[in-house]
Amino acid sequence: MAERNGTGDGAGSTGALRALPRTVWLLAAGGFANMVVSFTFVYLFVYLTGPRGLSAAAAGTIAGAGGLGLVAGNFTGGWFGDRFGHRRTLLTGSAVSGAGLLALPVLPTSVLLLVLPVLQYAAGTVRASNSALVAVAVPPGDRRQGFAVMRFAGNAGFTIGPVLGAFIATHWSYAWLFRIDGLGSLLFAAYAAKVLTADGPRSSRTVARGGLWAALRERPAVLVLLPAIVVVDTVYRQQYSVLPVFLADHGIGTGVYGAVLAINGGLILALEVVVTMALRDRAPLRIIGTGLLLVGAGFAALVAGASVVTTVVMMTVVTAGEILYKTPATAFVADSAPPEYQGRFQSLYAGASTSGTVLAPPLGGALYQSAPGLLWPVCACLAVLAGLAALAAGPLTAPRAEKSSPVPEAVGG
Repeated sequence: MAERNGTGDGAGSTGALRALPRTVWLLAAGGFANMVVSFTFVYLFVYLTGPRGLSAAAAGTIAGAGGLGLVAGNFTGGWFGDRFGHRRTLLTGSAVSGAGLLALPVLPTSVLLLVLPVLQYAAGTVRASNSALVAVAVPPGDRRQGFAVMRFAGNAGFTIGPVLGAFIATHWSYAWLFRIDGLGSLLFAAYAAKVLTADGPRSSRTVARGGLWAALRERPAVLVLLPAIVVVDTVYRQQYSVLPVFLADHGIGTGVYGAVLAINGGLILALEVVVTMALRDRAPLRIIGTGLLLVGAGFAALVAGASVVTTVVMMTVVTAGEILYKTPATAFVADSAPPEYQGRFQSLYAGASTSGTVLAPPLGGALYQSAPGLLWPVCACLAVLAGLAALAAGPLTAPRAEKSSPVPEAVGG
């Protein structure tokens, strides 16, 4: 991908952010508000084993089925957007998810295994649609700052959400978590219907010859990047599955783990937009590859043993890698996509970047149980290999990726 010339100074960065289409800021505002109340699935396992009275195994099965629905929605939601319009898909997914969450507290436990995957599938299609709407609104080459703003809004909202959710569950009930989350999804759908205009011209969704696979084969760098993201996401999400168990096994309590997670959120909010703007003119795969290498280096710090120091070092380095790779990777896939397949390309990336939610717990847990000393070296090696693959894919980038024009499918009303 050809690099663009730019000043890279503060004034240029501010101007680039101000130049973002109104659609991005409207979606970011709505996404922030929605994420503030998107705390249901943070406390789902506790709800199932507590008020619902399920065993840990049964709760894990239901929660796992919901995770599969989320990943499936991310992987396939873009097809609906390309076929029926990203705005329409966003509204439908939000409405289905919201209505289901409102009803969930009164549903029999026996149907949760069927209902939760549907709700999570709908939520997955919303994420893919959000990304596609940004991709079609922002010109190629400028999409990094658009996705950075969206990630900032989402992370800021999620920083507030779990704390608010804990207050609601403690002072009211877990049922209110679902009601408020569902209402938030419905209000987001109403907001999006108001501020986004109708979908763009039908020609924007014309099917290209050869299908999706042919489009991907013409973009080998994307074919290399997507599996690399699956690998690194499986490694990255060990911090939410095996890491707290590892720390507890070495006498490090939940309070330290929570503080370490706060480091992740704080650094992302403080630095991601700044770093993205500073590096916006750099070759994307070099940045992405470096970020994946840093994720590997972060987990390698745990090879030295469990301590507060090594855990803080691990989280700081992993977060630096996350800051470097997540936004540029999303933008690179968007810049590489032909307009008629923008939604499906975004779905492929969204699915790859959430695959760890399903893969990380069973794979990491099995390895930790059978060979505890191997988990962190294996994680480090896998992330490093993924980073090297991304760096090696640089020469495969098609020059035309920057030249495709975005289709203004939805704009601020």
